[in-house]
Amino acid sequence: MTTSSDLELGAGVDAPAPAPVLAARTRGLRKVYRSAVAVDQVDLDVPAGAVLGMLGPNGSGKTTTIRMLLGLVRPTEGEVELLGRRMPDQAAHALPDVGALVEGPGFHPFLSGRENLRRMAAAEPRLSVSDIPRAVEDALERVGLGAAAHRRYRGYSLGMKQRLGLAGALLVPRRMVVLDEPTNGLDPAGTREIRKIIGELHAEGVTVLVSSHLLAEVEATCTHVAVLHDGSVVAQGELAELLESGSPGLLVSTPDGDLALETLRENRIPGRLVPEGVRADLTAATAPQVVEALVRGGVAVHEVKRERTGLEDLFARLTEHGADGAGLPEVDEVTA
Repeated sequence: MTTSSDLELGAGVDAPAPAPVLAARTRGLRKVYRSAVAVDQVDLDVPAGAVLGMLGPNGSGKTTTIRMLLGLVRPTEGEVELLGRRMPDQAAHALPDVGALVEGPGFHPFLSGRENLRRMAAAEPRLSVSDIPRAVEDALERVGLGAAAHRRYRGYSLGMKQRLGLAGALLVPRRMVVLDEPTNGLDPAGTREIRKIIGELHAEGVTVLVSSHLLAEVEATCTHVAVLHDGSVVAQGELAELLESGSPGLLVSTPDGDLALETLRENRIPGRLVPEGVRADLTAATAPQVVEALVRGGVAVHEVKRERTGLEDLFARLTEHGADGAGLPEVDEVTA
């Protein structure tokens, strides 16, 4: 029996996947300072609820892109949307839902951390006067500054200053949090705390945009990644998908390593022995073809997994290609 929904979608035809909801997007974004091009034709998609790591060498345009996204700088060309609002013209409607720590915090040096945060809280449109003390104390405790809140800001270490800036971004519940190098100056324990906070925000459904040069932290905390080089986006998408796409190898766990290698060669599939079995090169065959050939050849296949490249290797390959002007590999075109 044909239903009305079948007629609308076409019987036996899968409905197209819905487009991802975006918390932020840019199109054709460009920023020129006199004769210097800081950002050039950046198309960036930040999926709602994602933790997106923005990576790039110094001078790649990360901070400038973030400043335009938040309406702090007007683009030379292009379009910016933040939480469905055009920026910077509708910044007043979007920014109350956004917490941000950009280019390091700036506070009054002779006031305590608590007093600085209370002044910041007084400017929050969604905090009543009676709610400020509780909001301030909660934010201080969340970033681990409760015991040092009475100390003057001028006596804070760089890491403590970063924490206070993060506390300011978390004074009220946000739909999106933007963090520019949030672990700058933090010791390993502080870095783990920031990682935990980012994980909590993600679990709450908050979109997090993190600019960082610490690849290991991005790999540990982010669901998506965007790589910038020379002011342009050279790759973006789901982190797992990008890493998988960057790896042309299939690791096959088997006790029959020699037989597996011989079988691969008979099927003209390059391979080599590894401690757990064999590694098949996927540039000449697909993963199902490799498994089919091995099983047909009588090889005992215990486990098969795609070999993943590390984020550091992927980042180096992308930025090196961008630096020498060579064409980018296929992985760069993967999008979420």
